Amino acid sequence: MYCASTLLGLIGLVDIANGTLTAVRGLLWLTLALLLYAVLYPPLVTAGPGWLAVRGLWRTRQVATDLLVAARHSDGVQPRLVLRDALGNRVEVDPKVLTGNPLLWHRLDTGARHARASGLLRTGTGVLQRIGERIDAEEGRGVFEASDLS
Repeated sequence: MYCASTLLGLIGLVDIANGTLTAVRGLLWLTLALLLYAVLYPPLVTAGPGWLAVRGLWRTRQVATDLLVAARHSDGVQPRLVLRDALGNRVEVDPKVLTGNPLLWHRLDTGARHARASGLLRTGTGVLQRIGERIDAEEGRGVFEASDLS
């Protein structure tokens, strides 16, 4: 939000200083700022008992974590964890969101363990295990650093 409004303010000031600001140019700069906001808008990830939701700019997607059937790691420009449930729902989550919020990870892991125990989650247990190990390692490192044991 701040990047887009700063860009709009700076471009507007430059146009006003040069005396070239018109209604068309103002609308063009506003459109550019809104486009930048849409590109940079971070998805909001929330979780509760048995569900995980990702709210994007336009809509919210949700999966039932205790009904997960697949989890895979999607590489690319931005790595993603892709989760699918038995109801056909699908979400994409940045793994950094999960490693940065252990409580969110706990909700997902609890549901995934339930799905694995009931035989639904057949693909992606290794992916979830690696993320869990990374979170445990970071939390352990944080405890050592906080207690000056590192």
